[in-house]
Amino acid sequence: MAEIDLSALMQQAQALQLRMKEMQESAAARTVEAQSGGGMVRVVVDGSLRLRKIEIDAAIIAANDKSMLEDLILVAVNDGMARAQRMLAEEMGKLGPLQGLQIPGFGTE
Repeated sequence: MAEIDLSALMQQAQALQLRMKEMQESAAARTVEAQSGGGMVRVVVDGSLRLRKIEIDAAIIAANDKSMLEDLILVAVNDGMARAQRMLAEEMGKLGPLQGLQIPGFGTE
């Protein structure tokens, strides 16, 4: 059985943690857009899952249909959040499973 070098393992874990933090900061700077009602409501969500912008077409406001406007906002925001989560998951996937963390007894040695 291989000997465990805790110091090396800790260094690898710290490097992975740093890469994850950098990835999260990078993703936070990126945005995704979503829309509903054929573009009558558009939203922008960032990689931190924060809603950055909502645009509402004047025609939907003029229609004076509060219930429809609420539904369109809800659909656009939920879609935007889902798109941002997928973007974040793709970025996390780039780190790979433990990104080369060398743990004796797991993987190649």
